[in-house]
Amino acid sequence: MLSRRAFVGAGTASCLLLAGCGAGKGARPTLRVSVTGKGEGDTRLLFKAAGIKPEGFDLAYSEFQSGHLVVEALNGGSLDYGGMSEIPPIFAAASTIQSFRQIAVAHGDVNNQVVLVPKGSKAKSIADLKGKRVGYVRATTAQYFLIRMLEEVGLSWDDIKPVAMGVSDGAAAFSQGAFDAWAIYGFPIQRAIATEGARILKTAYGILSGNYLVSAHVDALKDPDKTQIIREYLGLVQKAYGWAVNNQEEWAGIIAQDIGVPRDYVADQFKRKSASYELRPVSDQAIASQQQVADLFFQQKLLPKAVDVRPLWDARFNDAIPKRV
Repeated sequence: MLSRRAFVGAGTASCLLLAGCGAGKGARPTLRVSVTGKGEGDTRLLFKAAGIKPEGFDLAYSEFQSGHLVVEALNGGSLDYGGMSEIPPIFAAASTIQSFRQIAVAHGDVNNQVVLVPKGSKAKSIADLKGKRVGYVRATTAQYFLIRMLEEVGLSWDDIKPVAMGVSDGAAAFSQGAFDAWAIYGFPIQRAIATEGARILKTAYGILSGNYLVSAHVDALKDPDKTQIIREYLGLVQKAYGWAVNNQEEWAGIIAQDIGVPRDYVADQFKRKSASYELRPVSDQAIASQQQVADLFFQQKLLPKAVDVRPLWDARFNDAIPKRV
């Protein structure tokens, strides 16, 4: 599932530079960072809006459609710093390669993780999805919260017709009526609501922890200079999150333009937020939350063996994370 071949073949990552990707003599050091999706999850967009620029180093961004591809890139050595949900690292932990450590938590909204149904759907609850075709993104929060939602109404994975697709392919399939429902996250929700009349059947509130994990490559963690850059970058990210909280109206308009929907749809999503993003240090609670997810995936026979997530965590940057203001 998480082979390097899959990452290379996916073709979803592209190097996008803030000030140059080369590392020649005399060049400023570069931190290679992931961006997953558009809109609120795009750190480039947020930094530009907040007027934040790093001093003394450059940023090289690579785009991904989902967190398991970020893990692929970290394991392949093409990233220094990446973000994902609690789920993708679990699959890496069950394999032989874990070339990253989880160094912080980006805690945020879970109401932007939902099961969508198309315009005209008669479904009123998750129970109405029995026997239906439901799209999801494999090895992500979408698969996890869909399993949990089914369990809550007495259904199992076998009671639906699950269809695993990447975000772009899933959006096309949903638009063409190939799904009776779609478990998805992020900007495709607002786009489907705005352009296709889709409806939210249920959000992941009460199921997901809201923890999105910040990870760094093990080689970066062995390099004192790169480690210092990561410390500085964490501070910049927290500052940017603070700007977003204090400039909600402006931020909503910027996101709306980026994802191509009317501003009101993003403003409505902001009103429904369960939380605004902030960086949090590594904690026993965060580790326990990811362990709970790992245990469920093992119980569902989606992992080849039981996984202990604790070795994936590294708390050395806890003192580098300022409070969000």
